[in-house]
Amino acid sequence: MNAEHGMSNSEVRSESPVHKGSSSVAEGRTPKRRFDLQPRLVGFAIIILDIVDTLSKNVVGTHLAGQMVRCGTSPAANYAEAQSAESRKDFIHKMKVCLKELRETSVWLDILSRKQMTSCPERIGIAIKECDELISIFVKSIGTVKRNTKRD
Repeated sequence: MNAEHGMSNSEVRSESPVHKGSSSVAEGRTPKRRFDLQPRLVGFAIIILDIVDTLSKNVVGTHLAGQMVRCGTSPAANYAEAQSAESRKDFIHKMKVCLKELRETSVWLDILSRKQMTSCPERIGIAIKECDELISIFVKSIGTVKRNTKRD
């Protein structure tokens, strides 16, 4: 069991292209790097901050900027907290907080995209795609941990 992710080591490896087909040290091969979402979540937060920087300083832009800064950057910090979870239940809870914040970010990105409020619409498209992928990863990870918890 990988305590950091609440999943078996093979499940952690299988989530990353880096780990597809990786073998153990016991088989005489060098182990591959473990999959880590943290850099990806930090990168996502930076994309959100870049988008926020392009918003107008009017009432609407200021409101959306504040909302997006909070929900778009929090998954990285909340995921870091999940890595120190005290139990599987605590890990699941912290992962669900990340998922909730990502879903909220998705709504704000949709609003920005439809309202065409930014001078960099291509960044919005990139952020929407990344947000959707992160949501999928978190949904899958939470489901895996829940399933593994029922087996124990």
